[in-house]
Amino acid sequence: MEKDKKKIIYLDMDDTICIYRKQYENYKELYPEVEFPQSVNGFFRELEFSKGAEEVVQKLFKDSRYQVYILTAPSIYNPACYTEKRIWVEEKLGFDWVERLIIAYDKSLLKGDYLIDDYAEGRGQDLFDGKLIHFGSKDFPDWESIGKYFE
Repeated sequence: MEKDKKKIIYLDMDDTICIYRKQYENYKELYPEVEFPQSVNGFFRELEFSKGAEEVVQKLFKDSRYQVYILTAPSIYNPACYTEKRIWVEEKLGFDWVERLIIAYDKSLLKGDYLIDDYAEGRGQDLFDGKLIHFGSKDFPDWESIGKYFE
C-alpha cells in the first residue's frame, strides 16, 4: 500500500514559478518614491511565468504519482500579496490550483517529499524534511531540468 502513496511536491512562486526579480526592478523604476516596490498594489498579480514553468507545473499536477502544491512566503511589505497570489494562481493556472496554494513564512513546517525553491535557506528551506531542489542551481538551472528529473 505504501508504494501507491503519492509523493508531495511543493513549488515556490517568487523567482521559481514566476519572475519576481524582473518585476521588482520594473516597479522600482515605475515607482521610485516607494521604498518597497513589492508593496505596490498589483505587483504579485502581474507576475510572469518563468520560462518553461507553466508546462512543467501543469504536467506535474496531472501526474498521478504526485500531489503538487504551491508553497510561497508572504511579503511582509504587502498584506495584499495574499489575495494577489491567490488571484494569480486562479488566473494563470486555473481554479483547481486554488486549494493547492499554501502561503507560509517558514517552509520547514510542512511535510513533503520535494521542495522546489530558488533559495536554499532563509524561509526554512534548509530545514525542510524532504529533498530540496534548488531552482537556478548547477543541477537544476531551469524548468526543463526539473521536468526531466520528475519524468
